[in-house]
Amino acid sequence: MIRTPLRPLARILRARERGENPDDIEAENRRLRHERIQARAQRRSEMRVVLMASCFILAFATVGVRMGVMASSDPSEPRSQVSSAQIMSQRADITDREGRVLATNLLTHSVYAHPHQMVDPIGAAQGLARIFDDLDQERLIREFTGDRKFLWIKRKISPEQMQAVHDLGEPGLLFGPREMRIYPNGHVASHILGGSGFGNEGVNSAEVVGVAGVEKAFDGWLRDPANEGAPLALSIDLAAQSAMEEVLASGMKLMNAKGAGAVLMEIRTGEIVAMTSLPDFDPNDRPRPLLTGDASDSPLFNRIVQGQYELGSTFKIFPVAQALDLGLINPNSGINTSSPMRIGKYRINDFSNYGPQLSATDVIVKSSNVGTVRIAQMIGVERQKAFLEDLGFFDPTEIEMVEAPTGKPLVPRRWPAVTSATVSFGHGLAASPLHLAAAYATIANGGRKVTPTLVHGRQRPEGEQVLSTSAANMAVSMLRQVVTRGTGRTAEIEGFEIAGKTGTADKPRPSGGYYRDRNVATFASVFPASNPQYVMIVTMDEPSVQGLSGESRTAGATAVPVAAELLRRLAPLIGLEPKVDEILPTITPRFQPRVEPPASDEIKLVANQ
Repeated sequence: MIRTPLRPLARILRARERGENPDDIEAENRRLRHERIQARAQRRSEMRVVLMASCFILAFATVGVRMGVMASSDPSEPRSQVSSAQIMSQRADITDREGRVLATNLLTHSVYAHPHQMVDPIGAAQGLARIFDDLDQERLIREFTGDRKFLWIKRKISPEQMQAVHDLGEPGLLFGPREMRIYPNGHVASHILGGSGFGNEGVNSAEVVGVAGVEKAFDGWLRDPANEGAPLALSIDLAAQSAMEEVLASGMKLMNAKGAGAVLMEIRTGEIVAMTSLPDFDPNDRPRPLLTGDASDSPLFNRIVQGQYELGSTFKIFPVAQALDLGLINPNSGINTSSPMRIGKYRINDFSNYGPQLSATDVIVKSSNVGTVRIAQMIGVERQKAFLEDLGFFDPTEIEMVEAPTGKPLVPRRWPAVTSATVSFGHGLAASPLHLAAAYATIANGGRKVTPTLVHGRQRPEGEQVLSTSAANMAVSMLRQVVTRGTGRTAEIEGFEIAGKTGTADKPRPSGGYYRDRNVATFASVFPASNPQYVMIVTMDEPSVQGLSGESRTAGATAVPVAAELLRRLAPLIGLEPKVDEILPTITPRFQPRVEPPASDEIKLVANQ
């Protein structure tokens, strides 16, 4: 920069010639210089102010845009960027059809040891034994004073236990993050949910995997990040499920049964609203499976899905419905019921002598073995087998549970005339109660096949027509009369139009033949009969109840009263309203069995084998 001199020589000389003071020239130049300096400083200050204002405007604009984006986006919880973030919420929740949580995740911790870093191994072992009652103090001392470099202490601990371990002050005891699967409703729906455990794990993370039930069946889906944490909505209703378990447990105790099971299913969709198997368990503390003995003795055994039972007289509606469909009979057709009936060396009896003839309807109402066999003979073996196969009795159910394949029906390899006869009234073919529920739902659905499901709202193709609508409607009408005037009268509840069939079948011996004092009592019901919406199966394993006439094991005295009480409790929960304005209170105590002659639910099949 060229500086202007304060006393330029030319101006000074001219000023002296004119007699002016040269100092004035210097003063003026100094003033001009100061003005220029001030002008430059002012420009710099203005530029700084503009720059700062621009930065503020840009910053506020950025914040405003970000706030607008966040306001228009879906809310989400912030995720931590620490090492444990990848195990957070990596398994989706499971809910019921109303969105109520059945299974969810909880962040917890594990505790492990580096014995070589311990200051006081013996003191640490003693302290851990005080905190965790199930730990062996002597074993811990051996491990901590040995050559081990790493040792798991507990894979899941509570915050209180974590604090207690921390208070020990031992540097060799360390904590690792864990995602823990919890079931807030305890025993409720335990067989459906199944349970979970740890798969691959390290000190800083652990993989939660399903071990049974829908947890294992949908394991890949529940862990798939592409689902963005969306819950798996099951078809069950938590309120109905809880009520069913409560009532069934009381009924099982009152009927002195070894076990019990029940399933409630929507007819048109196949969605299971409630499904219970007793005894049950808490999936938060899943027991170990039995390695010996009868599998059904384990609380892990699902009687509805895995049970393989001869379901007795509940099968009688199938040959009758098929014969109606084939035009071989109508509801009023006379059927020969002369007893006993011989097939080769086998003799088949009815419990009571019904005379030489009953109508086809009364064959169902009175539960005649002989009449059912006569109708099965009209159908023929091949057509009988094909119809039962269409109903699903030859294959496992398609329910979304890993246990489903283990419930494949036990179908006879050979199918001679006597097998056709016994299968027609529910002996010789063993299936699960869920198979029975699907078959009854198919009949109540106008003959269109129904496939059970545990997933809510899933669109599925319509089932095939396995029975004509007219034959299906007539079959439901027959089942209604079983309740109004047959072996299922204790199931009658005013206003609900219950239709159903009882079945009492002796349990087979492992060595052959049947027990005389052990049976499975079943009641299969459809309601309301005029517009079927639900099917419910109730089964009791080895029930026995004392009535006015002594001990009884029949379904009419055991399974039916329990089913009636279940319906009373469940109807309001599922939105089912009676057809009458006021329901008169019953004077019969709840679960008080009305012991009557069991008709032919007690099968008398005599064979010289």
